[in-house]
Amino acid sequence: MQFKYLLILSGFSFLLMACPSKNDNKKTLDEVTEWMTGAFSSAEQAQQDSAFYDISLRMFPIWEDDDQANWLYVEQAVTAMIDKPYRQRIYRVTIDENGMIESKVYELPDPASFVHAWKNPEIFSGITPESLIAREGCAVFLEKISKHQFKGATKPNACISTLRGASYATSEVEVQSDRIISWDRGWNDSGEQVWGAVKAGYIFKKLQP
Repeated sequence: MQFKYLLILSGFSFLLMACPSKNDNKKTLDEVTEWMTGAFSSAEQAQQDSAFYDISLRMFPIWEDDDQANWLYVEQAVTAMIDKPYRQRIYRVTIDENGMIESKVYELPDPASFVHAWKNPEIFSGITPESLIAREGCAVFLEKISKHQFKGATKPNACISTLRGASYATSEVEVQSDRIISWDRGWNDSGEQVWGAVKAGYIFKKLQP
């Protein structure tokens, strides 16, 4: 009986050690968000390979009083046309029930009103998360695969896209302390790529925190 009790107790102790605590989850969540925050550029990659454009990427925290999630405003533009971003998004970064980092993607109701909003995050006090437009199936799921690297992707065929004849889009993402590697691609019904980088993902090096 005593031996059986010890087995149960040891098994319970193992479960406690195996399951990350809320503090551990919050630490991981804050770490990946910190790495994702800042000004980034693919200029170096564009200089080395003409297949890639010089793209500026800005990601800055908003709604920082939310204790359930970390929110980021995301803006991408060809550097030569910095005042005309081609992509503006809001990311809601949380840890899901499986311990994966989930970055949900939202569109803004009036993107033109938020161009360069990273200069003035207070502008987001005028809207609420409920006013955002969710891009269903486009969330990126990341996991920490080493001390210096998070890596993940969207779920297969889940992110609907109609851009340039596409049926769905995929995103593969790698986050490090000094860079983000992002490979976004669109695919048609036949599984043929119709937009996005062909060779590899864009390498966005961090310019400033």
